[in-house]
Amino acid sequence: MTVAPGDRFVTVAVVDTNGLLRGQKLAAEDLPGILENGVGMSPAQLALDPTDVFLDMPGVTDDSADFHDSQLAVDRASRVTMPFEQSCDSGLYFAQFTGDAARFCPRSLLAKVLARGAQMGMQPRIGFELEFTLFDETPASLAEKGFEDLTTATAHASHDLLIYQAFQSEFYGQVADMAQTLGIRLGKMHEEIGGGFMEACVGPGRADATADQAVLFKNFLKVLAMRRGQTACFMPRWSLDADSQSSHLHLSLLDGEGAPLFWDAARPDRMSDTFRHFIGGLQRFLPEVMLLFAPTVNSWRRFAPGTFAPPAFTWGIENRTTCLRVVGHGPGSIRVENRLPCADANPQLVRWTAVYAQRNAELLLARLKPYPDVRVGVGWRHYNASNDDAVRLTLSVPIPVFDQNQGNILSAQESRAKTRA
Repeated sequence: MTVAPGDRFVTVAVVDTNGLLRGQKLAAEDLPGILENGVGMSPAQLALDPTDVFLDMPGVTDDSADFHDSQLAVDRASRVTMPFEQSCDSGLYFAQFTGDAARFCPRSLLAKVLARGAQMGMQPRIGFELEFTLFDETPASLAEKGFEDLTTATAHASHDLLIYQAFQSEFYGQVADMAQTLGIRLGKMHEEIGGGFMEACVGPGRADATADQAVLFKNFLKVLAMRRGQTACFMPRWSLDADSQSSHLHLSLLDGEGAPLFWDAARPDRMSDTFRHFIGGLQRFLPEVMLLFAPTVNSWRRFAPGTFAPPAFTWGIENRTTCLRVVGHGPGSIRVENRLPCADANPQLVRWTAVYAQRNAELLLARLKPYPDVRVGVGWRHYNASNDDAVRLTLSVPIPVFDQNQGNILSAQESRAKTRA
């Protein structure tokens, strides 16, 4: 879609490293040229923290920086309709940085790793659980109270309690209307385990579209709350008396034809070897990208005794005390739930980490298996001379003197290098 009939302004926005949308309203008559040639924006936008303070980024915001513009590529297929706007000003397009700035642009990174996955014949399918707390507070009242003794929208813990859900039916309805306008697929919404604590589930669906939808939901939910005289908070631990808030990632893989790669009815727990290797890669390499799951000081307050935050990089079947929870009972639903990401994590960077871990897992598997499989044979033989029977065991190990699996190792190394590039 390009210019829609009646457009006056359209908004072009990027996703910053915090998952916030930053953009500008542009005259609709200029849109065809922008879609064709792009538009400029300073990559310094990606160095802003959530309070709009510039972080020190070499060559971008440090003493040597000139705060130049880099070119944005506008995704013409990404148009959505923003709520709360006049229809003539409601068009929103996602854009991403090109050139050197693409190396730290969340949407560019996600697009890159998804393209690598497609080359491998893999399509990720994802969904997000987005947890937040709704306060009966405005920015002015929050400041006046010094961010203490805050009033939540409901007074008590109310996990799945219909009394509070019905009490807040107007809010739930407005959230559903907002999501529908933005084209967000909401799977479910419900009360959680604290006062004002709620959860909304986005997806499941194609990885790039679902990550965009999660970003849209978090940004525009804050707008909805502000318009209601309330505040929606995605802090992982806004109070030590409150439970922790997360943004769990549900992930499965399909092949190029759309068939599930994690399901194998003949294997234990119906988990394919691909699935087990995938989880092994996550366990081994997710620690390297933990700062993307827990990007702020407040994030680390979530990992405390007495909360549902995972204490280690463990996995289990239908076990919410682990980091990686295997869930689903059929080919179309089997998946892994990554319970590490905090509520303030950027959905597009959270999705990127899974592919990063997968690439490293391939290298690890290749290195751990430098020789072909050991082959064992069992047979029976009768010896006529002694009239004895015997069981024969044979063991063969083809030794790759000139190979040592170097081809697979080099292939895995190249794949990982491309992911990092």
